[in-house]
Amino acid sequence: MTTSPAAPWTSKIFDGGWIAGGAGTLDVTAPATGEVIDTVGEANTDDLNAAVSAATSAQTAWAARPYTDRAAVMRTAAALLADDPGRLTRWLVPESGSGQGKAAFETGLVISELDEAAGLASQPYGQVLRSQKPRMSIGRHVPVGVVGVISPFNFPAILSMRSVAPALALGNAVILKPDPRTPIAGGLALADLLAEAGLPEGLLHVLPSGAEVGAALVAHPGVPCISFTGSTAAGRRIGEAAAPLLKKVHLELGGNNALLILPDADIDAAASAGAWGSFLHQGQICMTAGRHLVPAHLAEEYTAKLAEKARHLPVGDPTDPDVALGPIIDSRQLEKIDEIVQSSVRAGATLAAGGTHEDLFYRPTVLGDVPTDSPAFTQEIFGPVAPVTAYETVDEAIDIINSSEYGLSVGILTGNAFKAFALADRIRSGAVHINDQTVDDEAVAPFGGTKASGTGGHFGSSVNLDTFCDLQWVTMQADIERYPF
Repeated sequence: MTTSPAAPWTSKIFDGGWIAGGAGTLDVTAPATGEVIDTVGEANTDDLNAAVSAATSAQTAWAARPYTDRAAVMRTAAALLADDPGRLTRWLVPESGSGQGKAAFETGLVISELDEAAGLASQPYGQVLRSQKPRMSIGRHVPVGVVGVISPFNFPAILSMRSVAPALALGNAVILKPDPRTPIAGGLALADLLAEAGLPEGLLHVLPSGAEVGAALVAHPGVPCISFTGSTAAGRRIGEAAAPLLKKVHLELGGNNALLILPDADIDAAASAGAWGSFLHQGQICMTAGRHLVPAHLAEEYTAKLAEKARHLPVGDPTDPDVALGPIIDSRQLEKIDEIVQSSVRAGATLAAGGTHEDLFYRPTVLGDVPTDSPAFTQEIFGPVAPVTAYETVDEAIDIINSSEYGLSVGILTGNAFKAFALADRIRSGAVHINDQTVDDEAVAPFGGTKASGTGGHFGSSVNLDTFCDLQWVTMQADIERYPF
């Protein structure tokens, strides 16, 4: 695939306009083919400092504008993307290795996020408080100023826009550092969209770059709020770096999510849900079903049905519309996946399907009889692997779920939804989906994990007010208060 010469980001970063990056350029490579599909600018710390200065200057006027102006930009951007989803899907497919269905789904999520942000701009921004004194007392949300966003490669567009759109709608400016493997769908194409929608210059800066600029963004004194989506290990480093600076830090991190099949579940339906939860986008999703917990007397049947689905899923270049699974993002990640699979087999798991790869294409893999102390059970794999473990009692299964250091998403499959709802009270997880698998996200729902899966604010709907604003207490009375001295 080759890009149009008219792409505004070719050899450029976005600094309110398209300019050359101080660190030169980055080649954008399609993992499925190894082909360079475009070249973009690479930012350095001088670019970051300039962006923060420009964002700080632009933000005050933006926050002072009527909320209808901010809403109009978001609404226009949503309409532009809805009219031409290809402006994003044509990059998501080759750049991140997205299947075409996944790319279309992700683009729809971006549209929903923009629509929801438009409504967010008109939300009541505070409340009238009671006071013992004869005065007006209010608590109001005010924008933090400049929000730093660091986003990953797997769902690059939505995991950027999920922070960018609400932060802008609430009156902030944004510095976005997308993953250098997905700088177009994760940032530059979004900047192009918002600029066309009328976003004033200086409010959004997209700086494709590596770890050095990311660390400088976290440490920058002019950026009081950081929104990071990525691995737990990287999130811990960001949290440690930001803590002495007393910044607002929102970390949406990894997961090792359990799919609990109860004894009364329809096994055919459960296997379908399980396959989707583990294999969608090659398992490169923080919410992927990473542990399938099945009653001992059903484990063999469930594993066989899941393996049958895995064997029939086409794997290859996602530009082919018949392909279900595309490539792993790079060789380093593929090697990690394969080592987890092979070491778990050595630890006693049985290989029911997959476990092989060609180039970056890893076959969807099903592991049966997975020991609870094996790598496939304890680690986040971030690949198309479905580990199946048997349990004897539901109480044991709940204990297994809660034993993980992660707490992002849990699915419960059952013939009795009310029974599962009662079990949800006992599960430590940011999300519990009854009669669905673990992968789900909606712009109107609060999203975030517990334990090692995240800390700080949540994303979605009105909870973004807490995430991207400070709460300010304001009092007002008619006369100056008199004091005894």
